[in-house]
Amino acid sequence: MNRIKIESILMLVAALLSQFAVSCNNHNNEPMTRNTKMETILFINGSPNRDGNTAALAKVLLEGREYETLNLNDYRLNFYGQTLEGDQLDELIAKMKHADIIVMGSPVYWHNICASLRTLMERFYGYVPSGEFKGKRLFFLYQGAAPTKMMIDAGEYTMSRFADMYGFAYEGMATDRSEAKTLREKLESTKQ
Repeated sequence: MNRIKIESILMLVAALLSQFAVSCNNHNNEPMTRNTKMETILFINGSPNRDGNTAALAKVLLEGREYETLNLNDYRLNFYGQTLEGDQLDELIAKMKHADIIVMGSPVYWHNICASLRTLMERFYGYVPSGEFKGKRLFFLYQGAAPTKMMIDAGEYTMSRFADMYGFAYEGMATDRSEAKTLREKLESTKQ
C-alpha cells in the first residue's frame, strides 16, 4: 500500500473511533446530532426522578443537541460543613469545568430549589474561587406543580447570584415548556 492510502485509512479509523467515543457518552438514548459550535453541554438534574418533569424540560431546552446528564442522586455529596469519606464534589466540579454550557434543573420542593442542587451550590462557597467558571454559560430549569411568583422569583434570584459569584454567564430560567423553547434561542445565539 502506498503512503497516501495508509494515511487515508488511519484518518478514517480515527474519525470512526471519535464518533464511537461520542456515542458511548450519550446517556440520553436519543439520536445523536452534532452541535454547530461543538460546545459541550452538561445537564445537572437535581430531581430524584431521573426521567421526570425536570428531565423532560431539559429535553425541550436541549432538543437537537448532544448533552450529558448528571443525576445528582447518583453522587455522594456531603452537606456544607460535613467531612465524611466518599464525597464526590471534586468529580462534579471537574465535569462542570469540562462543559461549555451547564443547565441546572430543579423541581420546586418546599417552595425552593431542591436539596440536592442547593447542596451542590452551597458546597461551592469557600471552596470554589470566585469567577472560577468565567466563560461558561448557565441555564436554569425550575419547575413544579404550582409554584407561586415568590417561589419563582426566589429561585431566579438565587441562581443569578450563584452565576454571578462564580463567573457564569447567566442565560436565564425556564419554568415550563414554552419558556424552555424561548430560552433555547439563547443556546443558538453567539457565545457571550
